[in-house]
Amino acid sequence: MVQENNATELLRWYVESGIDEALEEQPVNRCKAPEAVAPTPPALPTAPSATTAGVADAIGAAPVIPAQPAAPPTPRPPTELVSRDAATKTARAAAAAADSLEALREAMAAFDGCPLKQTAKSLVFGEGTADAKLMFIGEAPGAQEDRQGVPFVGPAGQLLDRMLAAISLQRSDVYITNILPWRPPGNRTPTDSEIAACMPFIERHIELVAPDILVLVGGTSAKTLLGTTQGIMRTRGKWLDYTREGLAAPIAVRAILHPAYLLRSPAQKRETWMDFLEIQQRLNDGP
Repeated sequence: MVQENNATELLRWYVESGIDEALEEQPVNRCKAPEAVAPTPPALPTAPSATTAGVADAIGAAPVIPAQPAAPPTPRPPTELVSRDAATKTARAAAAAADSLEALREAMAAFDGCPLKQTAKSLVFGEGTADAKLMFIGEAPGAQEDRQGVPFVGPAGQLLDRMLAAISLQRSDVYITNILPWRPPGNRTPTDSEIAACMPFIERHIELVAPDILVLVGGTSAKTLLGTTQGIMRTRGKWLDYTREGLAAPIAVRAILHPAYLLRSPAQKRETWMDFLEIQQRLNDGP
């Protein structure tokens, strides 16, 4: 009885001291690398035995043959690294050769100079009327846009639809696209190299649609297409011009706050509402 009490007290002392796991009698070197275990080769298919075949013949059924082991998946070939200048040159030639929006879509789908293509699920080209007077250009697709292959379909896109409805317009009345047709992983900000690789495509996109008013959605879009370092708070609220070689005339530009930002900062919706009223007035007045 005394021995049992001593054992109980000793066990209680172990638990209170944090010793709650039984160890092996021999010490184990945890720093030693584990020994490699040779993989077991897959079992080869065997022919049906005489007994099995006889039973199968007796009941009129085909003998059961073990399934062949599945072939390993074919590894994806590594992506060839392309310099920024080479990618831009290739994109410029492909964009210049596109004489329609459909041809431009095909050229972008065949373009491998932007690494975002390897991680994105879909090419998010554009949506809307090909000869729209109002063209919206955002930054890059998000998760829902990547899944559906359509620009501005997430919560930010739904807010944009409501803002269009407020000035008596629908999505089908305008044209919507992004600077980048592929989603950056984790919705991160695009790099300068990624933007430069896709820049010829968005420039050709603008030329083919030829809108009366270009609405740049968000700071990245405004900085990229206006060639400025000013933030969106400085470029919004005023009329600017988009000019480049190949355009018959400058295009009126209005930079607006991104709907995703407005969802996080509802107090800024008033400024965007004023922008949309001025856009509506300019559309009614004509170019």
